[in-house]
Amino acid sequence: MAKTYNDIYIEARRALRDAGVEAYELEARLIVGRAAGKTLAQLTRDLSLYAGPGLGAEVRSMLERRMRGEPVAYITGGWEFYGVPLDITPDVLIPRTDTEVLAEAAIRLFAGRNGSPRILDLCAGSGCIGCALAVHMPGAKVILVDNDRKALSVCRKNVQKNKLDTRVMCIEADATQKPPMLLGKFDLLVCNAPYVPTDEIPTLDPSVRDYEPVQALDGGPDGLEIIRAMVPLWKSVLKDSGAIMLEIGEGQADAVRALLEREGFTDVGALLDTGGTERVVLGRLPASTK
Repeated sequence: MAKTYNDIYIEARRALRDAGVEAYELEARLIVGRAAGKTLAQLTRDLSLYAGPGLGAEVRSMLERRMRGEPVAYITGGWEFYGVPLDITPDVLIPRTDTEVLAEAAIRLFAGRNGSPRILDLCAGSGCIGCALAVHMPGAKVILVDNDRKALSVCRKNVQKNKLDTRVMCIEADATQKPPMLLGKFDLLVCNAPYVPTDEIPTLDPSVRDYEPVQALDGGPDGLEIIRAMVPLWKSVLKDSGAIMLEIGEGQADAVRALLEREGFTDVGALLDTGGTERVVLGRLPASTK
């Protein structure tokens, strides 16, 4: 018997709900939409139409992957961050809502200013932060930096996906090494470096531990190995009064604030995520320190 898109969506929604998936309605729409090759808006428009004969089997295959714990973003190959659509693969972390705190703070920093700020997104991963800033700040020039070529490939796809080619570049470099020559100077450096302590990796939720790239999670013994190496080296790319914003893990804010202060940053502070955790540490590098 032929089924409509709505029939298949309802079946997927029920299966995810019964499996205890919290966001079962959204995930059902994402899975059916991906299987059908439709955006969520197109799927909503076509719910009453009859689906092709192979769609149900494709959706069931994707649901089986989800039931085994695989994140829906990897199953569908896409996600959204701060309103910006992104391609996502298992080579990069899935963007978190917590990271939107950093993006929002960066956008707020330049609100009402004239000119074209230069922004460096270090440890860029999927490029979610830099792409979001470029989309929401049409005058900004952004460079995405990562040391993983597979991640940079995802970055480039997301730059193209959002038609940012004229203002966003992707560069391979290591945050724990000196910056490449000729990068120029930046008004803002943002960084979501790996910050999970090594010993905590095995305790992470299986959907993270078993599927997301460990090299993008593991920040060394205390989680701050990369941040501690990066700040003294990469502060050199900031302009006079340039700002830095770093995403951090729970309980790391005091140590990162102290690091920034030792490196000459002023106006050092922290921003809370929606759960009340200090999630972003920020500061400004005055001209007198350079």
